Amino acid sequence: MKVFISFDMEGVAGIVDWSQCRGPGQPYEEGRRLLLGEVNAAIDGAIAGGATEIVCNDSHGTMSNLDPADLHGQAVYVSGRHKPLYMMQGLDATADVVFMVGYHGSISGQSSVLSHTYNPAVISHVELNGVRVGESGINALVALACQAPVGLITGDQQTIAEADPFLPDAERVVVKESFTRFGAANLHPEVARELIADGARRAVERVAAEPSEVWEIAASSSGSPESEVLRLPAISRPTTLEVHTQTADMAEVASWVRGVERTGVRTVSISDQDPLAMFRSFVGVTYITRVSEGRLGGRPGGGAGDLVATPAGQRGVPVER
Repeated sequence: MKVFISFDMEGVAGIVDWSQCRGPGQPYEEGRRLLLGEVNAAIDGAIAGGATEIVCNDSHGTMSNLDPADLHGQAVYVSGRHKPLYMMQGLDATADVVFMVGYHGSISGQSSVLSHTYNPAVISHVELNGVRVGESGINALVALACQAPVGLITGDQQTIAEADPFLPDAERVVVKESFTRFGAANLHPEVARELIADGARRAVERVAAEPSEVWEIAASSSGSPESEVLRLPAISRPTTLEVHTQTADMAEVASWVRGVERTGVRTVSISDQDPLAMFRSFVGVTYITRVSEGRLGGRPGGGAGDLVATPAGQRGVPVER
């Protein structure tokens, strides 16, 4: 039983400020500890459910936020930037189930702590088959391509709501209730970790169980899924991903990527039968559009430590991924 975990940071209980998501500094060290706790909880729960192999992809910022030696269960740690599959690097057809831990809401959705969609300096709104989508739905394209169900998603209430149309069967763990983009009522970290471990265990048990046993496992969840069976992401094909950018220049640059068509002044579209090809095109868009952002002193490749240009050289807003 192989589990793939894609983990982000903004959706972790206790994290409400950019300073907790990028170093250096004491707030970032605090954020790293909170993140490690939730990732390890997901690993522990998966192993309790019968997982024998765990692959964790660090999907936040510079993508090297944890000490590999501190990961439980001798998990494989996929880290570092410039990954071909970005937040889903390390997922392939050998995986039995996908977890999304510490995820956050989309930039265009309801108020969600530290919300964005890949790069908020470029992307203002994304729709998947006509439905607003966050990073969970976009990344689910890779799960669909690898024929792996998404069994667990954790974050705030807006993150869970956005994932519902595409991941209706996943175990859902709400670790905080956002009331603004920079404020939330957070569960105590220990409570959040217990809930995540329970959800992870149930997800793995549902994958491994006989059909007659699955409903009993699913029904033990306080937020019981609509279906007892973990199905593939609910994304119909052919699939269309519509990306709204912040400026016309960004849409023009994005259209240079293979498979991307400019459909409006600030809009591009990616359509394909192959969800993996679509995702690769989207990743290409996130990389190439950085040249049209107008950053001050940004590093090539980018990451959460880069800044959006602001008037009079003021300190900018962190740019995620």
